[in-house]
Amino acid sequence: MPKMKTHKGLKKRVRVTAKGKVRYRSSFTGHLMSSKSGNRRRKLRRPSMLSGRIARRIKIALGQA
Repeated sequence: MPKMKTHKGLKKRVRVTAKGKVRYRSSFTGHLMSSKSGNRRRKLRRPSMLSGRIARRIKIALGQA
């Protein structure tokens, strides 16, 4: 059985923390910010965490699991 290859597109968008959480940058942060409220913009600035099954699938695709 050959080794699993790292998903390069995912590797550029996601990081696995030291404790094994999956960290990513929120969508809708590129441009057109004037229509969004300040509260919403502030929340979008912070990185988000993923957990559960989706995080496990991402770790497998990155060769971490």
